[in-house]
Amino acid sequence: MKKPHFIIDFDSTFTKVEGLDILAEIALKDKPDRKERVRKIKEITSMGMDGKIEFKQSLIDRLNLLQANRSHLLPLVKRLQKKISISFQRNEAFFQEFGKQILIISSGFKEFIQPIVEPFGIPVRNIYANEFTYDEQGNITGYVKDKLLATNNGKVKQIKALKLRGPVYVIGDGYTDYEIRESGLADKFYAFTENISRDTVAEKADHIIPSLDEFLYKHDLPMAISYPKNRIKALVLDNIHPDAVRNFKEEGYSVQMVSKHLAEDELIELVKDISILCTRTKTNINKKILTAAKKLHCIGAFSKGVSQIDLDFATQKGIPVFNAPYSNAQSLVELAIAEIIMLMRRIPTRMKEMSEGKWKKSTSKSNEIRGKVLGIIGYGNIGSQLSVIAESIGMKVVFYDTLDIMPMGNARKVESLEALLKLSDVVSLHLEDKPENDGFIGKKEIDLMKNDAVLLNLSTGKAVDLGAVEEALKAKKLKGFAADVFPEEPTGTNSKFNLDLSSQNNVILTPHIGSSTVEAQSNIARFVPDKLIHYMNTGNTFGSANFPNLRLPPLEDAHRLIHIHENNPGMIASINEIFSHRGVNIVGQHLGTNNRIGYVITDIYKVYNKRILKELKKLEGTIKTRVLY
Repeated sequence: MKKPHFIIDFDSTFTKVEGLDILAEIALKDKPDRKERVRKIKEITSMGMDGKIEFKQSLIDRLNLLQANRSHLLPLVKRLQKKISISFQRNEAFFQEFGKQILIISSGFKEFIQPIVEPFGIPVRNIYANEFTYDEQGNITGYVKDKLLATNNGKVKQIKALKLRGPVYVIGDGYTDYEIRESGLADKFYAFTENISRDTVAEKADHIIPSLDEFLYKHDLPMAISYPKNRIKALVLDNIHPDAVRNFKEEGYSVQMVSKHLAEDELIELVKDISILCTRTKTNINKKILTAAKKLHCIGAFSKGVSQIDLDFATQKGIPVFNAPYSNAQSLVELAIAEIIMLMRRIPTRMKEMSEGKWKKSTSKSNEIRGKVLGIIGYGNIGSQLSVIAESIGMKVVFYDTLDIMPMGNARKVESLEALLKLSDVVSLHLEDKPENDGFIGKKEIDLMKNDAVLLNLSTGKAVDLGAVEEALKAKKLKGFAADVFPEEPTGTNSKFNLDLSSQNNVILTPHIGSSTVEAQSNIARFVPDKLIHYMNTGNTFGSANFPNLRLPPLEDAHRLIHIHENNPGMIASINEIFSHRGVNIVGQHLGTNNRIGYVITDIYKVYNKRILKELKKLEGTIKTRVLY
């Protein structure tokens, strides 16, 4: 069988940009009408690429606007070197191996194309492009007109003249690339959409390829990665911050975003071919949903906790869950401080009276927070940050935690919950969302608190007995109460919510908005996708809520085999026996276990017997296997 030829366009394909557009920005830098002329050049470029005007006219019009000089070409090349398409950069090995079969055929100019593509192993004789003409001062006066590529339908004429034998595949983003296929000179035309997608071109393509990886995967050619990233689908639910979507798209993933709350059956249908699932607290990811998600690799919980996810079943299915335990800390702390001040000053009561037309200017039970004792239950990341800020504005801080934690500043640890409750003017809960924390504060605990104390719950809804709180407020045992979380919370944004507490004085109830700030959601939208992308790319599980935490070195010049299995004795020995039997040379190996699963990462040399993957899958107790390279 004759070797195939790969015809690749340059502008907006090999590079992310159009060379003449960048040359215009450089050449016209000091011209007073620069912006308008650059805009016009880009407009003409786009019209030519969409097939709306003839190429020859497009070229003449742009060069007349340019007024460029030979001296502008070196800075242009330097700019273009930084604008090589990402999937081309990572697949340089493909170009080096198949360079003799790759032809760069472009309506652009050889002066800036050759320095970009030649380092990729493409011979100069395989670069077909136009060339500038110059005057004695080096000013670009036009182009060499006897070149085939300088004429209308130039790419078709050029390829006809080459008389190529064997399969011909064209990769490009413009109408002139499609014309090669239309003329019958190419077997397939692949519309390249990594940098720009033109509807008039894509609709005529045999295939749309969001990256070079997709083309290489289709033709079983050497790839830098194990699987095209555009085939990795991420489903983003619950109005997650758009930064998350942008991060996934920049990585090359296909992203579906759903803003409305989905019923269980709707979500089950959507997750069937999803690789990455992203959710906040509104959507419960239960056993049915996880069972339907046959291709699911990982879950991102864009929240502090993971109670909305069946963590045990996800672990059983070999699906790591990543959350954001710290990204919303500042927002939660600020809300807590605000509510402490409001409740100590009895502001909610005064506001309620004003809304009823009552003017009650009174100092009764209105107190500063300076000198008051704040008791923090749960001295983790949020509790400790609250401690620092509260102390900085004059409060004394005591805390209770079952773990032996170093105090921040002048905070003091007390040995029992009872001691904390008796000491504190304000009690703030910062507990983990675990069953053992349900009913943590009830009538017994409230009775131990000081008269006129204030209670805050910004942690988990079931931690406080709301009936006991209501009785304490009515009896004036508690001065005030604030809650941002509740035992049962509506799923829809505009759902009705009724709670008897809302009729009490000096109460602040908020709809689970502790982390609902632009800053917190932006932080989470960077933090969680980063963890998910690292897992997909390298197998790194550091920061997972349910998997053994492995912080892995970068994968270099090797393949990485991932094996997730039930935590049974002898599994690592069985895995290594397969490697030994097949003569696989292990570069490095990492193992992590918890009470449910084992997670083995094995880096091996690139040359290996592919049968080992099948053998690893057949090992009793295997949950999932995956290969990365």
